[in-house]
Amino acid sequence: MASGGRDHFDEMCGRGEGVRVPYRRYQHWLDSEDPTRLKRKAGEAERFFRRLGITFNVYGDEEATERLIPFDVVPRIISAREWARLSRGIEQRVRAINAFLHDIYHRQEILRAGRIPVELIAQNDTFLPQMIGLAPPGHVYTHIVGIDLVRTGENEFYVLEDNARTPSGVSYMLENRETMLNMFPELFATVPVQPVSTYPRDLRRSLAACAPSDRAATGTPTIAVLTPGIHNSAYYEHAFLADQMGAELVEGHDLRVVDGHVAMRTTRGYQPIDVIYRRVDDDFLDPLNFNPQSVLGVPGIFDVYRAGNITIANAPGTGIADDKAIYSYMPEIVEFYTGEKALLKNVPTWRCSEKDALSYVLDHLDELVVKEVHGSGGYGMLVGPAASRREIASFRKKLMARPGNYIAQPTLSLSTVPILTRAGLAPRHVDLRPFVLVSPNGISITPGGLTRVALKKGSLVVNSSQGGGTKDTWVLDE
Repeated sequence: MASGGRDHFDEMCGRGEGVRVPYRRYQHWLDSEDPTRLKRKAGEAERFFRRLGITFNVYGDEEATERLIPFDVVPRIISAREWARLSRGIEQRVRAINAFLHDIYHRQEILRAGRIPVELIAQNDTFLPQMIGLAPPGHVYTHIVGIDLVRTGENEFYVLEDNARTPSGVSYMLENRETMLNMFPELFATVPVQPVSTYPRDLRRSLAACAPSDRAATGTPTIAVLTPGIHNSAYYEHAFLADQMGAELVEGHDLRVVDGHVAMRTTRGYQPIDVIYRRVDDDFLDPLNFNPQSVLGVPGIFDVYRAGNITIANAPGTGIADDKAIYSYMPEIVEFYTGEKALLKNVPTWRCSEKDALSYVLDHLDELVVKEVHGSGGYGMLVGPAASRREIASFRKKLMARPGNYIAQPTLSLSTVPILTRAGLAPRHVDLRPFVLVSPNGISITPGGLTRVALKKGSLVVNSSQGGGTKDTWVLDE
């Protein structure tokens, strides 16, 4: 989260010393541009997104169920050197997360060593006992990972949270780049930007490599994207990725278990599939093994998974790595499984389940950001510096009633990147979600990711569901 202070780091201009090196070629182009043309192009980009139907659903919004995610035409630019340093830290963290997930569903060495409390796992709703003793095909738990990063200075990056369950937003990363290429083709001839367009191909290749061993060996596994349906907030992305990968887009009612395998309905009858990229939460995945009320999943799919006849990406039970209480132990987790200090720092975190931490948080609610340990999308949180006395008093009651449900963090002075406003360029706070693919063949990190931006002056929340927008993220090729 960002503070509204004056000491923030501007990624384009540093702390006032002039345009930073990564932005100089872009600034040279910008200086020659007619501001009126830029604004016209921004309008064209919005119409382009609307025509393609690049929207998301907002739960609980009575006025409209679909919204367009605002797109800003000023890119966020990262140097090749900065990206190389980030990539090393991201890869280290993702390897540790996969090792942690394998361990807690097998020997639980990290618990035996006392590095994290046993109750943090045993009493965690996202820990899936059914996964104990199971090893996914290729021993990969988190096939697709999104690591949320924030920046506070020249070389100061922090991990805000890990998304190891069903990270979303990659379709916006791809469409943002496509839009910029269409709007400003001459700019890409001037600035050397690493491409992101290979992501769908890389995703398909990575998923295929994780297929059950008998199918992965043939090189021709059948892949499907399992979506909850058109009313899901990320349905556009589900359909987009299936189309771009050349995979099938299916819902639960399109699938059934046939002869010990998962099969999808086709015009030629039911055909077996080997890999499911699921965008359905664990609880709704299989009504026979999890929530019996679910109509989104496939009865018996977990039994097929247990038998090793289907790959589910990401693996069931990975949600515990998203838990924000677990996040607070990530430096210890990284060191335990890699033998190295974490290259990427965590944001300092108070675990409200601990008496002393809770006391401190209650005394400083107006200064802190307090989040639900299982929360996402900017919901269920308190941004102390931006909250009213009434909001703080109300949140205090919820926090005292269920302290173990919350963690707290300081309000960091986050970096800004300019956006195009009616009055010209203006700084706004940003975060970054790089996307990581994991397979038995290794870890691949797309050069860039999704930059989310708080479009309102002084805003602390970048989530699209809370009024934020997105930017194209450029990693320079140099």
